[in-house]
This record gives sequence, structure tokens and C-alpha cells, in this order.
Amino acid sequence: MALSAALPDIDEKSVADEARALEARYGELDSRLIIELAIDHLFNEEIAVVSSFGAESAVLLHLISEVDHTTPVIFLDTGKHFSATLAHRDRLIEELGLTDVRNIQPLQSSLKREDPFGALSMTDKDRCCYIRKVEPMARAVAPYRAWMTGRKQFQASTRAALPVFEAVGSRIRINPLARWQSSDLTAYMAAHGLPAHPLVEKGYRSIGCMPCTRPVEDGEDQRAGRWAGTDKTECGIHLTGLTDTLTNISLTESNL
Repeated sequence: MALSAALPDIDEKSVADEARALEARYGELDSRLIIELAIDHLFNEEIAVVSSFGAESAVLLHLISEVDHTTPVIFLDTGKHFSATLAHRDRLIEELGLTDVRNIQPLQSSLKREDPFGALSMTDKDRCCYIRKVEPMARAVAPYRAWMTGRKQFQASTRAALPVFEAVGSRIRINPLARWQSSDLTAYMAAHGLPAHPLVEKGYRSIGCMPCTRPVEDGEDQRAGRWAGTDKTECGIHLTGLTDTLTNISLTESNL
């Protein structure tokens, strides 16, 4: 798939209306059909998938690979991932035959200015997430009309009403697995022989950057191990801050 230029200005209300219409018409379809529809008909070469290569990422990536293994896959390489995550990423790329995985890194100028010692997560987690995930995410998805994620309703109370199609400013975000349950994921991985993330067996159920991720205890939300002991529940790439950053971002070839 070709990387297009940054999108022209699009009326956000029209996109919000489009997302609601897509949800009403297609939101209850089988996940694979949703992916086929999005890639082959709705957005053609203007769609990507964002993956953390985390605990359950193999399911969505396998579905994507069966529909079109050349679909761009965006991985936010924060510089703070577990080495097990990077190894899992490389294994899935090879086993699923993914041919366009893009490792998007923070701007070196931002790291040098705001996190020269690599310890910003200890003093300002929101800012650390912004420079390592939100801004890189905005750069990565700016050329596309839509992108897919592996988010699911059961993962946390904050995601309980997650739709399949939603608007993010002038773009569409698609969550094909929104209504899947943990048992569905387990069954799918077993049926297709998909490898588990190496940290899952150690109690990690949602896996992000190493400094801000711990194993999950019995009875906790799947994402309870992320930013434990703080009020923070999301890194920001799924919140309104991404919309603002996309609106203001200056997309240049040197940033990609």
C-alpha cells in the first residue's frame, strides 16, 4: 500500500456522522468481514492497523494477514518496551508474513529536550506518553483516512461502551474486536496456533512500556497493571489529545 500525503481538511461533523452510520450498518458483522470491508471497500489504500504487539495482538494481526498481509502495521517503538515484546513482534512478523510493519519512534529532538536521561516516566507520565506515543502516533496515522486497533470492551470499565466504528477528528478508528471476550481470544489463538506473548504466563495481561507495567492480580481489570497506583488509565493515543495533535501536526518526510 502506498503512503499518501497528509489528508486535506475534512469536516469533522461529517466524519462523526459517517462513523455512526458505519456502526449502525456494519458494527454487528463478523470481525473478519469488518476487516475485509474496511480494507477492500471502504478505505482501500488509506487504512492502517496500529498494534502494540502485546498480550492479545496476535489475533487481530492474524485476521489482518489473512485479508491482506501488505496492510501497513504501525508499531510505536517508544524505546521503553520489554525485550520480550520486541522479540514477540519479530516472531509475529515472520510467522504471519506481514510485509509492511513500520516502527515509529519519538522525535530525537523531543527526547533530547524533555527526557535526556530517559526517566521522564518517573516524574511526568502524561508527558512521557505524549512524546513517546501520542505525537509519534499522530505522525504515523496522519496520511490515512482510517486505522484499526485491537481494543475490546471487556478490557476495562472505561472501554465498556466501545463501538466498532468511531470518529477521531477527521478520521475513522475501527475496533474490529470490540465485542470479543477473553474466552474468544483464547479459543482463536488455540485454533490457529498463534504464539502467546512471553510475559502472559507471568501474569501480564496488558503490556505497555516496561517502567509503567506490572502483572495483574486475580479479579483486577485486564489493564490494572498499567500505570498502577495512579489515576492514569490510557496513554493518550485513544483520547482527545490525539485529535488535537493530528489537527496541528506538521507532517514532513523527515518525521516518518
